[in-house]
Amino acid sequence: MEDGKLFQIGDVAKMFHISVGSLRHYEQAGLLEPEYTDPNTGYRYYSVRQFEVLNTIRYLRVLDMPLNQIADFLKNRDVDVIEDKLLKQKKLVAEKRRELASIERKIDHRLHRLRDARNSELDVIQMKTMPSCRLVWIRDSLSPKSYLDLEYAIRRLEENQRESVVFLGKVGVGISKENLLAGKFTRYDSVFLVLDEEDVYQGKVEEHPEELCVSVRFCGSHSEAGIYYRKLMEYIKEHKMEAAGFSREITLIDNGITADTEKFVTEISIPII
Repeated sequence: MEDGKLFQIGDVAKMFHISVGSLRHYEQAGLLEPEYTDPNTGYRYYSVRQFEVLNTIRYLRVLDMPLNQIADFLKNRDVDVIEDKLLKQKKLVAEKRRELASIERKIDHRLHRLRDARNSELDVIQMKTMPSCRLVWIRDSLSPKSYLDLEYAIRRLEENQRESVVFLGKVGVGISKENLLAGKFTRYDSVFLVLDEEDVYQGKVEEHPEELCVSVRFCGSHSEAGIYYRKLMEYIKEHKMEAAGFSREITLIDNGITADTEKFVTEISIPII
């Protein structure tokens, strides 16, 4: 390759295993101007002396360095400059690694909940120890007939958050102890959000201790819950127990996951003493 030889943009793209579109994008971003552009055809040509610059761009892109940072380095090529940029990029990569690890944990949590819900034994009252968890509550009276009726409450839970909190499968409703004892099962007193371990929430968060509950799972959603509350309260009375606090009702599988209502699963748990 003679120093004066020019290469068409398509040939350069093949040599560097990148697309013609990427080369055009680098040009638009001010990183790499073609050596020559034919004024009649608009064809772009590159010389050998530009290959080193293109190789530097490609290397820094592999490191996920933004184009504006690469452009800044190409205008100020210096050992101290590249060292500073590499250190900053390393810090960003570490932050992304933490974010990806958090996402992986969320996926694991969701898979566990989904598989547990699909293997549910339905219409069977059980004694269950609910693990400790972190909850965010909104004390409000509502009568949801479907998941859509919870949307406003969910938006209130999301207010003033620096980042969006992912709610899928973690929002539920509760009935107070007083209303449980009074047999009032058609209206709820609160909406709650169960936080995963890695969730950060700006606002009041309650550390909920491990507690013994009477629990049931059924095929359906909030509109079918009343009959199961009656069954749970009858069970509690028959076994000489007492409701000890708010119920926790959560749809484990609902319209957010499937359009098949035959696959819906809702769980109601009432703490007892």
